[in-house]
Amino acid sequence: MNKKALSILLRARMNKPNLSLSPLPLTNAASKMHQQNSQKSPEEGNSASNNHSGNSESEFKRVHASMQSAISLNKTEVLDDVLNNFSEGYFTLSHENRRKLLLVLARDYDLNRSQVRELIKQYLGLELPDDKAQVSGSKEEGLFSSFYRIEWNLRHAIQPVYEVLFDRLNTHPGGLRFLSILRANILDILAEENIASLRALDSYLKEKLSTWLSPAALELHQITWDDPASLLEKIVAYEAVHPISNLLDLKRRLGIGRRCFGYLHPAIPGEPLIFIEVALMKNVAHTIQEVLWDSPPIPESEATSALFYSISSTQPGLAGINLGKFLIKRVVKLVKREMPHISVSILPILLSSLNLKGGTK
Repeated sequence: MNKKALSILLRARMNKPNLSLSPLPLTNAASKMHQQNSQKSPEEGNSASNNHSGNSESEFKRVHASMQSAISLNKTEVLDDVLNNFSEGYFTLSHENRRKLLLVLARDYDLNRSQVRELIKQYLGLELPDDKAQVSGSKEEGLFSSFYRIEWNLRHAIQPVYEVLFDRLNTHPGGLRFLSILRANILDILAEENIASLRALDSYLKEKLSTWLSPAALELHQITWDDPASLLEKIVAYEAVHPISNLLDLKRRLGIGRRCFGYLHPAIPGEPLIFIEVALMKNVAHTIQEVLWDSPPIPESEATSALFYSISSTQPGLAGINLGKFLIKRVVKLVKREMPHISVSILPILLSSLNLKGGTK
């Protein structure tokens, strides 16, 4: 998408009606089929409905089978195809079937508690030597070998089976983004009902994502007007604190006297996971309006303060993962290194937004 197309997109977004409750437009062929279906007899309509239900069930079984294969298969030469089949199949599922599949994953691919209980029972049955200081090296190894063996078994037993799926998807092209979407779906379900097994699944996936998306694995990128329009479109779409009203507004926020930084990950190219906006000011701003529109840009050499006024996440599935705090600290250091003489301030609304919109805390 070029910048002209981006401009058109912005104008369309400014004037578009609320389509959240509207059906998707039908193609000519689909429209004719819809008209034909509406003219069918009740018996034919019921038959079509039953057929759709059957297809939905068969689709669920197919995706479930591909998920099982993605977990159990060990042949690396076919694993990529299996993971592709699973992730692509998941997106074909209805909301209800996604919920059903995630519950199956949470309940049927959890850890083996009977095995864990048995290992704990064995561990508690072991006796420690009365005085470890009097036990020699070779004798100590023999006495503690049972402890080492059961502890090793316990470490593996308390790992849920779905960990295998998460680890494999993380190293699969597009897998990290898919896992983020998967967690967003889990959070949507948990917002409606508190299901213990699903909450455990969410906690485990959140912990995994936190490790994979540590600041050391992220690239800090300064976003400018020269970046690809596809990236700039995402800035427009995901700005959560102060929405971008038009192309002039976007250009101003990326121009003289302004900075925009985002965290990118190699596995999700061209899309910042989170981004922050900074205004270089001659005088301390008293309202956000001064930052967005009222005050014209000043020569950066005259700036005395850097105001951090907006931060937004692009991934709802990363909610609760502490990227925002790390991004702020990193950008503060960068700005202070570039302009040591200026003071740094952060709008309270920005701090509160870290706990609200988007996917960071």
